[in-house]
Amino acid sequence: MTPYQRIEPYLTAVKKPARYTGGEFNSVIKDPRSVKLRVAFCFPDTYEIGMSHLGLQILYNVMNRMPDVWCERAFAPWEDMRALLLRKKTPLYALESGDGLADFDVLAFTLQYELCYTNVLSMLDLAGLPLRSAERGETHPLVIAGGPCAFHPEPLADFIDLFAVGEGEELTAELTELFIQAKKDGLSRKETLVQASRLPGVYVPSLYQVALNPDGTLASVEPSDGAPAVITKRIVRDLDTAPYPEHPLSPGTEIVHDRVMLELFRGCARGCRFCQAGHIARPVREKGVQTLFRQAVSAIEAAGCGEIGLVSLSTSDYSGLEALCDALVPWCEPRRVSLSLPSLRADSFSPQLLQKAGQVRKSGLTFAPEAGSARLRDVINKNLREEDLMTACAAAFNGGWNGVKLYFMLGLPTETDDDLREIAELCGRVYQLWRQVVPDRGRGVRLTASASCFVPKPHTPFQWEPMTPPDELLRRAGVVRDAMRKQVTFHWHEPDASYLECALSRGDRRVGAVVERAYRLGCRMDGWSECFSLEKWREAFALEGLDPDFYALRRRDTDEVLPWSHISAGVSREHLKREREKAYRAEPSVDCRNGCEGCGGAAQRMSGEQGHCPLSRSFGV
Repeated sequence: MTPYQRIEPYLTAVKKPARYTGGEFNSVIKDPRSVKLRVAFCFPDTYEIGMSHLGLQILYNVMNRMPDVWCERAFAPWEDMRALLLRKKTPLYALESGDGLADFDVLAFTLQYELCYTNVLSMLDLAGLPLRSAERGETHPLVIAGGPCAFHPEPLADFIDLFAVGEGEELTAELTELFIQAKKDGLSRKETLVQASRLPGVYVPSLYQVALNPDGTLASVEPSDGAPAVITKRIVRDLDTAPYPEHPLSPGTEIVHDRVMLELFRGCARGCRFCQAGHIARPVREKGVQTLFRQAVSAIEAAGCGEIGLVSLSTSDYSGLEALCDALVPWCEPRRVSLSLPSLRADSFSPQLLQKAGQVRKSGLTFAPEAGSARLRDVINKNLREEDLMTACAAAFNGGWNGVKLYFMLGLPTETDDDLREIAELCGRVYQLWRQVVPDRGRGVRLTASASCFVPKPHTPFQWEPMTPPDELLRRAGVVRDAMRKQVTFHWHEPDASYLECALSRGDRRVGAVVERAYRLGCRMDGWSECFSLEKWREAFALEGLDPDFYALRRRDTDEVLPWSHISAGVSREHLKREREKAYRAEPSVDCRNGCEGCGGAAQRMSGEQGHCPLSRSFGV
């Protein structure tokens, strides 16, 4: 009897039991006796979050197309299900077979955000596995991880056998083939990991020795057993030929984003100095319009969804967006399929584009000025003029949209109270614009301003900056609130979770003991406000003799060895330093479509030509 079969009679006792039953349309079932490698793709958050993630769908498709591999899924159970598993002494299982995770060859975690770290430990614990890599033996699964947090992996270095850095389609196939061969050859766990470390983009923490300075800063990270001194991210060169899930999994219950996700391009040409995603995903690579149309039609017909989301870091920057909408709208409209356009830039879309989207569904529009003042937008290299925002909002109001959301950040470098009050004044000017454009007051308007807390992330020009303390962030939120018009709804994020996110993202290997201690103290589902407890995390730091302020609130010297210095995102340290200096001069940089700032290695590795960026060629520069 499988763990699922043992627990199935009791699932009516938990909320949303469909999270745990499997059997979704387009899920892959194989005979375990016919495959050579079994992989559990582990998403360390709830089913609704994980099934909304395009990366899961892509890698599930990549592995299950391989005849010798069976990839299944596992998600972090909510607290009621976790308690049920413990009470019934049943291990956490994969949805396709119902087998316990300990029976797999590989557990592959995706790390999308730092507040999932205790969920990784919870899933390992529920599987009946030792948490630390050094305590797992030859009969235990290999535990690997990828995703954005693999670019700053040290807090989980003691728990993960192998990190895959960068884009996973090609590297996942290479790793599974290596694991199959290693299993056939009877290699030990250590021998397998040493071989894997020779693949570009693979980081095996156990092969690196970390030394500290007396002040607690990092002195060095030294490789052994032939591992590379610097691990360089993997990138997929041609997205038109890259695997795409044209028969996506159809969720068994309502999820966060229940739609077919159509990835237009990867990377971002903008160079916003706060944005980690825009730096680690360079360079920009676009899919062709014909490829995207074919994938959209196939996925909708296979999954039966009623919505297509055009996704990327900046959807309206896609060079073929209007042509793609011209192709999709006539196909979608008679089938009552909605077309959503998230991640719009106010300075790179037209009223015509809004009209095309409006033929299907008028949803609210979201723009992200990030800062209220032009000066601060230059500091962060947002390159957005107020007149661009007003033109975009006027086009939306004229086109029938009555809802606009504006996103900002609090705590940006060099921010002053005048900058904060400019947030309220900018929102007020948008409201006045609506009054001018829409004479019919009966239609109403929904203007919402949301402010998140700036977190200085690794691999960005602001990686050396301190985070603004939580108490000060609350004061700054109050400045904006007090200045805001009553017609504008203002929300702000509580800073405690952002503070922990910052401490974890900038943490060294010692922070792993804090993560384990926090888990033992009951920290799980830290990304959910009803579960998050900064007090428990502070206790965990104190018990391990560490101060979270050392990681979150300390300004770093630009020559300091950083906990992620041995991980290369393909953007040179020199470029990040130059961009930081320009930030303090409030000097913007051009985006990659209008020139080259010489960011470094990623472009060279893509083209094979020293100093010649294929991204510029793709935009005709």
